[in-house]
Amino acid sequence: MSDAEREIDNRIGQLGGWRGTKLAKVRELVKQALPDVVEEWKWENPVWNKDGIICTGEAYKAAIKLTFPKGASLKDPKRLFNSSLEGATRRALDIKEADEIDEAGLMALFVEAAELNAATAQAKKK
Repeated sequence: MSDAEREIDNRIGQLGGWRGTKLAKVRELVKQALPDVVEEWKWENPVWNKDGIICTGEAYKAAIKLTFPKGASLKDPKRLFNSSLEGATRRALDIKEADEIDEAGLMALFVEAAELNAATAQAKKK
């Protein structure tokens, strides 16, 4: 187990309650959608990376916030993004205690973000 994985485990445990449960579920879904995703610990938060950052998982009192640095370039057909909508590049999804996670929709966003990262990485090589 990497240091980042241990840090993420610790954060989930420290949060406890619904926030820990939701963050653990997000972690499970990103790993299910992208089995080769790399877990990192940056800015005191979990970061999921595949050819670039997929998203970060920040914990606030009222929500777990998933920030996608290139979210404005993602299609988001299920309209999951509900925060940071005015930004030119990033988008976020706030998950509150009573919210049901759209598992299929979220996993599709993870995959789309990874595909965009891979395409961006390929374009830089040319």
